[in-house]
Amino acid sequence: MTGTATPETPVCTVRPGGSASDIVLVCEHASAFIPAELNALGLSEADQKSHAAWDPGALAVAGAMAASLDCALVASTISRLVYDCNRPPEAQDAMPAQSERVVVPGNADLGAVERAARTQRYYLPFRAAVADQIAARSAPVLVTIHSFTPVYHGQPRAVEIGILHDADSRLADAMLESAAQHTQLNTLRNAPYGPGDGVTHTLREHALVQGHRNVMIEIRNDLIATPETQDAMAAMLCGWLTQALARVSGGQDA
Repeated sequence: MTGTATPETPVCTVRPGGSASDIVLVCEHASAFIPAELNALGLSEADQKSHAAWDPGALAVAGAMAASLDCALVASTISRLVYDCNRPPEAQDAMPAQSERVVVPGNADLGAVERAARTQRYYLPFRAAVADQIAARSAPVLVTIHSFTPVYHGQPRAVEIGILHDADSRLADAMLESAAQHTQLNTLRNAPYGPGDGVTHTLREHALVQGHRNVMIEIRNDLIATPETQDAMAAMLCGWLTQALARVSGGQDA
């Protein structure tokens, strides 16, 4: 999970998608990559590959969904321990000194100049890429794809799929109302996290103020550990999301 980053290295990838789709998928925690100049942030090899560094399986699911729906996908190419693209620059956990039980020595005591440099290098291009995809659509729909660990701070999690929202719950409500038609997995609202945990930054930044439909989908990562389960999850989510969108204002922004 190390490598050489240069000023030319992209900090996100963009799949523009077809003109017929208003959906913009975003995967903020798609990669565990830590640029070589950051010296692995002082982490062990195991911690560099752990769920603290990225969302295992999320990019594979998002990529399969984008291909099926022929929609846009913006994905970060750096670890969330370098910069968590689902956090604003002023948030302490944008560059966390600790994630669950993983201490991040390379983020300890970061000064304002160092934080500003990482924001400029990693976050602002990602934010601009998402904004560009949103702006390219007349009635954009923002859908962020994440995964979460089955055990957190030693506590097992029963939730299998989380449907998250902030102040605008239109799309989340429609998905939750039809959940049983698409999956028997334990599906909960704003779990295992919610707006109070700061996880809806991307939704707030790119959808809430503008009134765009939006939802954040969290998938327990043991359910998407293989290519087969990733593809199956993506297919299920595509059908579920498509039906829910048709139920929200006839497919139009309110």
